[in-house]
Amino acid sequence: MKFGGTSVADLARIANAADKVRQEVENGYEVVVIVSAMSGKTNELVGWVRDSAPENGLYDRAEYDAVVSSGENITSGLMALRLQEMGVPARSWQGWQVPLKCTGKHESARIDAIPTENLDASFASGCKVAVVAGFQGVMDDGRIATLGRGGSDTTAVAFAAALEAERCDIYTDVDGIYTTDPRIVSDARKLHRISYEEMLELASLGAKVLQTRSVELARSYRVRLRVLSSFEDDISADVGTLVCSEEEIMENIRVVKGVAYSRDEAKMTLVSVADRPGVAAAIFGPLADAGVNVDMIVQNISEDGRTDMTFSCPTDHVPLAEAAMQAAADSGELNFRDLITDKNVAKISIVGNGMRSQAGVAKKMFKILADEGVNIRVITTSEIKISVLVDRKYMELAVRALHDEFELAVE
Repeated sequence: MKFGGTSVADLARIANAADKVRQEVENGYEVVVIVSAMSGKTNELVGWVRDSAPENGLYDRAEYDAVVSSGENITSGLMALRLQEMGVPARSWQGWQVPLKCTGKHESARIDAIPTENLDASFASGCKVAVVAGFQGVMDDGRIATLGRGGSDTTAVAFAAALEAERCDIYTDVDGIYTTDPRIVSDARKLHRISYEEMLELASLGAKVLQTRSVELARSYRVRLRVLSSFEDDISADVGTLVCSEEEIMENIRVVKGVAYSRDEAKMTLVSVADRPGVAAAIFGPLADAGVNVDMIVQNISEDGRTDMTFSCPTDHVPLAEAAMQAAADSGELNFRDLITDKNVAKISIVGNGMRSQAGVAKKMFKILADEGVNIRVITTSEIKISVLVDRKYMELAVRALHDEFELAVE
């Protein structure tokens, strides 16, 4: 069971979450609870680190992790105390105590292994609940490491995989996965079940309910994920949305399962680059080295040995991308006439396993947008998704139109 920051925002909400844990213990389970820091606490801790850094913004990443991981330590202790008051045998665990072993870099470490001997011994001694601080682990040198923002979801799935749990329940401030954002489409429908592949696409395309890394991990280890609200009393098997293998979904597979969007997108075009072998590597190598998350890529038809290369990235990655391209040009590795940036675009995507076997989905999507007067700037596809870039002012109109015309509100 994983509880996010809003679910443990204060002592009253921690008590509410603890009561749900108690119910599962009474149902006969031994429970691992993963907790986030209280809502807003991680941002406060990050701010303290930034304020303590020198003017050049450089600071010790290991000490950053030591400070920022402390929010989860507090929550795990408070949750264990509350469970003990309820008569439930529980104890708190920090990442290094389990231990959750990490590799990679501080601030964005990767989970390498979770030996279960310590937890197994605790359960064997009569403890019913292990309350684990999410978002953190330990490096080979013994230093605390954090997994990057949203890492508590990944922590929960990793523990579920390591312990071969029956399922992993993600408690959050929404009651499941919807066909699209209910704030934009009032009749958006909650899905009872969704496949790993569909959820992974939705998460990567802008749906914020689950972190992409957690869904990837769940798919790899076939961990059954359930998303449900921490603010509702009912925690029975019928509530929330189950993320599972496609084989478990017995209902009719709809062609389109959901509509996702991302508001903070930018379109960047390198004008007149050489159309030769290696030019793509000369562009996207420096972008990758700079940490730019490139999504859509389109190359225009070549003319006179020159072409235009267009790609999209998050708006906050634009300065990194511009600096990387200028550095590549200054070094002579890349030659282009101009770099044009448009920050007034949004990405709209439709997702569904049914696209694998259904022809004409792209045609229908493009006609729906055309009928609404929405011009498509860039298109990319995969087996189960179609994404387009459009002018940001048309984003909500496009989402509503696609949701209506694909009849996603209908059971």
